[in-house]
Amino acid sequence: MSYLSVSTWSLHRLLGPLRWTAWDAETGMHITNIQDQPQVLTLLELPFEAAKRGYQAVEVCHFHFPSTETAYLEQLRSAFADAGVAFDTLLLDYGDLTSPSEARRAADKNLIRKWIEVASICGAGQIRVVAGEAPPTDEEAIRTSASALSELTHYGTSKGVRVITENFKSLTSTGESCMKLLGQIDGSINMITDFGNFHGALKYEEISMTVPYSVSIHAKAIYNQSGLPDETEYRRCLDATRAAGFNGAFVLIYDGPGDMWEGLERIKRIVDPYITDNSSR
Repeated sequence: MSYLSVSTWSLHRLLGPLRWTAWDAETGMHITNIQDQPQVLTLLELPFEAAKRGYQAVEVCHFHFPSTETAYLEQLRSAFADAGVAFDTLLLDYGDLTSPSEARRAADKNLIRKWIEVASICGAGQIRVVAGEAPPTDEEAIRTSASALSELTHYGTSKGVRVITENFKSLTSTGESCMKLLGQIDGSINMITDFGNFHGALKYEEISMTVPYSVSIHAKAIYNQSGLPDETEYRRCLDATRAAGFNGAFVLIYDGPGDMWEGLERIKRIVDPYITDNSSR
């Protein structure tokens, strides 16, 4: 059954400071860069607000966590349970499993394991892990990523968290490289297909190619300067998901100007019929 979800990236101007993870090559350590943002809504309040607005699930970006202390994570888990909203996916935006630096690859895998533990405690069903930043034509990098993702998948299973990836960053920026990666993991990992991360003449073909292996769709439109979506282009993407028989989470992504909830409502109106159509199949 398909259903409606929202990413915290679509509300990033409302949820307080962003905590970006980065690699400091000089010290060989991870650092956190804090970007100030207004806090209109706390992460603990978000599940109730999402439920009120008709969402059945939420995806939370790792940089929106104000704390990873166990007590806070248990509060977050309770907030989702009390609101009756699923915490579908923790979106880990950092990590390069194909870095030429062996030290960084090892450190990044350790960091990913820590976020898998975070996902387990706060009740996220899945964690999205970046496959890598090497070029999509780098066959050795695809093998390296597949091996690392397989290892992380086993660790995730031990914690009750499914590891997935996405057509996000360079390695998985083409449908062909996505399929090569998935093929080398032997069906043990799924992905997210993001409309906004495929480009060029093959975009719709690549969406159709990866949707059957995807547990959620990042339904991102192309927006003009006023925050209005290109409906024709957006529907073409959605039509590709319907033709592929997708049944899963349609995660609304709004990153345009103006009120973010209003921006989400504009695309929600377009997406809603596709959810109804797929749910009745």
